[in-house]
Amino acid sequence: MSQTDSFIEEVTEEVQRDRLFAVIKKWGWVAILAVLLIVGGAAFNEYRKANIRAEAESFGDSLLAGIDADDDGASLAQIAAVGPQQAAIVGHLAAADALAGDNTEFGIEQLDKVIASQDAPEIYTELAQLKRALALPPETAIAERRAAFDALAVSGAPFQLLAEEQLALISIEEGDSEAAIATLQGVLASSKITAGLQRRASELIVALGGELADAQ
Repeated sequence: MSQTDSFIEEVTEEVQRDRLFAVIKKWGWVAILAVLLIVGGAAFNEYRKANIRAEAESFGDSLLAGIDADDDGASLAQIAAVGPQQAAIVGHLAAADALAGDNTEFGIEQLDKVIASQDAPEIYTELAQLKRALALPPETAIAERRAAFDALAVSGAPFQLLAEEQLALISIEEGDSEAAIATLQGVLASSKITAGLQRRASELIVALGGELADAQ
């Protein structure tokens, strides 16, 4: 390579370096800002995850303490819940504890709170309605109990079949075996029936003198 070519190459490299430095000087803050945003975002995400984990652990510890209190759900009902889902969980556990201790009135009161929640997941409110209907005292009028289960036996409802099973039992209580058998046969025809419910419905139909579909 001649001295002229070497000189030209050096000048070219120098010009390129000058241009690079000029670009860095002008736009380097953008790269720095991008790095800061990435690092800051990652740090915030980890902080948020840590907070959620700590909140969940604190909530779990409160639930365990409430259960261990063995006071018919009183301690559980006092737990400070964050959000409608936690509140629904608290309500269900407090109700279960109360009903297990034969404190039916307090148990139903807790279930009513879950049912009345506007923002709780639907499955929680539907389950609370089923538990409430099952918890009604024996002296409750048959019409009231039937109405409670009728509201849950709507087609497509998550606890439709369980509600229909209870409606069949109410029909038996009223002395209407034919209506009970018809209801139970409808339960058996559902593709969503569980093994346990299928067994109970089949046994009850036979006990009532009815016939199973595959035996007809």
